[in-house]
Amino acid sequence: MPLMLPATVSIRYPVRPSLEAWVLPEGTVPEAPIHDEVAEALKLLLRAWASRLPGDVRIARNLAIRWLEDHPTTGIDPDVCVLAPPPEDLDELGSLCLWKAGHTAPTLCFEIVSKNHPHKEYVAIQDRYAAMGTRELVVFDPLLAGPKSLGGPVALQLWRRDASGAFERVHFGASPVYVEALDAWVIADGRTLFIADDRAGKRRWLNEAEHNKIEAEHNKIEAEHNKIEAERAKAEAQQNKAEAERAKAHAKTVQAIADNATAAADSAKAAADSAKAIAEQAHAAAESQKLAREALEREIQSLKAKLGER
Repeated sequence: MPLMLPATVSIRYPVRPSLEAWVLPEGTVPEAPIHDEVAEALKLLLRAWASRLPGDVRIARNLAIRWLEDHPTTGIDPDVCVLAPPPEDLDELGSLCLWKAGHTAPTLCFEIVSKNHPHKEYVAIQDRYAAMGTRELVVFDPLLAGPKSLGGPVALQLWRRDASGAFERVHFGASPVYVEALDAWVIADGRTLFIADDRAGKRRWLNEAEHNKIEAEHNKIEAEHNKIEAERAKAEAQQNKAEAERAKAHAKTVQAIADNATAAADSAKAAADSAKAIAEQAHAAAESQKLAREALEREIQSLKAKLGER
């Protein structure tokens, strides 16, 4: 007989207000350290994300949300929620009252399973979020404290409101889950909850302190790079200056050689001119002597002729 796998079943039912069970407690409810650490880390992560968005988005922690004007003591206070848009007087609010103008249900809420009350997030919490009107709810069980009788424990649950308005559980397990309100993946890693742009978690989100640390490291590296570049430019300038001085000295040497060559050429020309003058003087003297001899010979011939006549 073939193995019969269990079918996936989706159950829808109308949520009726449970006025006594939904009463918000007076004062602050004590939280286990792990519960507070997860919620606080998630709040810081989402605040860094919200600060980079173009619109007005605020992140609240343990904000009381009430939606029944006739029964204002009933409601819920999410561990962390995303308000988009937030009411203008959020910082002065004690509660978000959805019947008031400007007070709208959070688009996304997070609940962290408490070890002391693990059944609540597995069997009852979704009713209040369905009634409250949130679009998505993420339930994280860091200690895997959920009851086996309800199919647990699992690290992550995701509830989402569909186009018809029904609030359904669309994820129940340990694998990463895509959250529409964040356009990102929520990833459970042991007792830590991450958010990333990819399912594999390689592009994880950072909180403001982590952003600042990375930016400071980047600025430090950039400053060191600029220092090295400045030192390199200084060394290059000094090298260029030395090259220029060497070129200048070489030019002076070449000029001196050229000046010496010019002087030698001038001296040679003067010597040539002097030799030419001497040669011309010698030639003139030779010519003068030749003329003198010729004159003397003519005179001798003349004397001889006279003597012969006698």
